[in-house]
Amino acid sequence: MTMDTRNLLRHQIIKSLLAHHMAKGGGGAILLWEQLATQLISLIGEDGFVTLYDRSVVLAKAIFPWLELSAQPMQISHRFAELRSSLDGQSAAAANAANSLLLITFTDIIAALIGEEMSINTLHSAWGHVVDKQVKGQKNG
Repeated sequence: MTMDTRNLLRHQIIKSLLAHHMAKGGGGAILLWEQLATQLISLIGEDGFVTLYDRSVVLAKAIFPWLELSAQPMQISHRFAELRSSLDGQSAAAANAANSLLLITFTDIIAALIGEEMSINTLHSAWGHVVDKQVKGQKNG
């Protein structure tokens, strides 16, 4: 696969997951972040994850200025409280668009650091069978 195809695949995975989870409200979107955080923190540590997450929020705020970035260090038990609050304060469409951009921005940064193949593997580890379906669909399409 070419780099562009893998990039597109990663974005398709995120959009597919969000379409499914946003139907559950903001909690579904937060679940995706928690699963991704669990996987990545084991690889890059809490500080590494927070740094990349904060950078993603800063970049996404250019389009969605209502996204909150906490001035306080992220607490493990309330890691995504600001994100949940930001998303809950918007329409479902706006929340979905913002979270999609945030996840895509975050995974773009990850991909730039560790490469596409490892990024897809990380998404697979975090989100499992949904990633498998997207990858199989891409190969068959």
